Amino acid sequence: MNQKNYILTIAGLDPSSGAGITSDIKTFETHGLYGLSVCTAVTVQNDITFKDCIWIEESIILNQIETLFDRFKIPVVKIGIIQSWEILLTVILKLKKLNPEIKIILDPILSASAGFTFHTKQDVFILEKVFENCFFITPNYNEIKELFPNKTIDETIDFISEKTNIYLKGGHRTDKKGLDEVYYSKIVKLNIPPTAKEVSEKHGSGCVLSAALASNFVVKMTLEDACKQAKLYTEQFLNSNNSLLGIHTYKK
Repeated sequence: MNQKNYILTIAGLDPSSGAGITSDIKTFETHGLYGLSVCTAVTVQNDITFKDCIWIEESIILNQIETLFDRFKIPVVKIGIIQSWEILLTVILKLKKLNPEIKIILDPILSASAGFTFHTKQDVFILEKVFENCFFITPNYNEIKELFPNKTIDETIDFISEKTNIYLKGGHRTDKKGLDEVYYSKIVKLNIPPTAKEVSEKHGSGCVLSAALASNFVVKMTLEDACKQAKLYTEQFLNSNNSLLGIHTYKK
């Protein structure tokens, strides 16, 4: 079993499989990896309608994690929705205890695209601890605004980049739509422009990008190559068809 390359997703279950753990598993498999999963929530949704979210208890989440680490060597984990920042920090610290070298890619999902709010309060101290223990966070422009409503985007980026690397997704930009920005090593910025002239909107595209980025770190790509290839994979996913549910294929 240890001859496989394992990767873990900790996220919610989307019945439409466009987002969440099933979408992540598809992404992992397309990258040649064996995907493991821990469920944090069961959502009641499809690709256009979000109705409800039933959260999994913290103890069950931790038990799932411990059971997987008893069996598998896991170098990278992608984290999606979790009920609160407090539980998120507990999960992250558990992962670090089980593997101090683990790379954590956090997709800080604050609300579903249909408008359901997941996090109602944020504590700066907890946020700092979360960011300090992550290797990357992958917010979009709307999400990074919601993290610190009283800060500008530039101020928020400066604050977070002191603690972790940022892949800022540009799909929600109004000025340069599709231009992604990567902030790493506290001072370096990498611009990743879109390669496709047009893309077809997809449910769960943010999950796909963060899962692709995590996958690239399992196979030990350099940071910049991992980011560029994640962008390419996501664009291929977006243009795989004209519906809201994409197909996972990968042509490097």
